[in-house]
Amino acid sequence: MALYDRDYSSAETEYVQEGTSVAFMKKTYQLMGASMIAAAAGAFATMPYAAVVQDYKWFIFGAEMLILFFGLSMSRGKPGLNLAMLFLFTFLTGVSLVPLLASFIGMGNGAMIGNAFLMTAILFGALSIFAINSKADFSSWGKPLFITMIVIFIASLINIFILQSPIMHVIITAGILLLFSVMTIYDTQNIANGAYDSPVDAAVSLYINFLNMFTAMLQLLGIFGSDD
Repeated sequence: MALYDRDYSSAETEYVQEGTSVAFMKKTYQLMGASMIAAAAGAFATMPYAAVVQDYKWFIFGAEMLILFFGLSMSRGKPGLNLAMLFLFTFLTGVSLVPLLASFIGMGNGAMIGNAFLMTAILFGALSIFAINSKADFSSWGKPLFITMIVIFIASLINIFILQSPIMHVIITAGILLLFSVMTIYDTQNIANGAYDSPVDAAVSLYINFLNMFTAMLQLLGIFGSDD
C-alpha cells in the first residue's frame, strides 16, 4: 500500500520547480551571451577612437554606474526597457575596455586578448558547473565577499593615486581575479536556488563577474608575458 500512499502532488510540484529553475538559468546565460556580443560591439565600434575614450573614461564609467545602480533598478519588471538598459550597460563596458585592448594591440600582443578571453571562459564555465552541482551552501559568503570587494577597491585607489607600485598592482589584480572567481560560485548558486526575480538581474551579476575576471586575466598575462 505504500506505493499508493506516495505524495505525487509534492513530486509534481518539485518537478515543475526544477523545470522552472532550468528555464531561468537557460534564459540567464542566453542574456549573458547577448551581453558579451553587445560589449564586443561597443569595443569594435569605438576602437578607432581609443584616445578619445581614454580622455573621457571617467564620464563613461560614470554613465555605466548610473545605468547599473539606477537605470536597471528603475526598469526592473518592465520588459523591453530592462533589456535596453542591460545592453546599453554592457555596450558601455565594451567601450571602457578600448584603451586597454588598444594598448595590447599597439604593442603587438593582440593574441593575448583572445588567450585571456579563452582562459576566462574556461575558468568561468568550470566555476559555474561546480556551483550548480556542489552540495555545499555558499549563501553565507555574501557579506565577506562584499567586504573584500570594498577593501580591494580602496587599495586600488590608494595604489593609483598615491603608491603607484607595480608590485601592488600585480597583487591587487590577482586579488580581483580571485574575488570575482569566488563571486561567480556565489552568484551562480544563488541563481540556481531562485534568489533572483529576473534573468536580466542574474545576467548582469554573472556578466560583471566575467568582465572583471577577463580584465584581470588580461592584465596578468600582459605583466607576466612582457619582456620588460
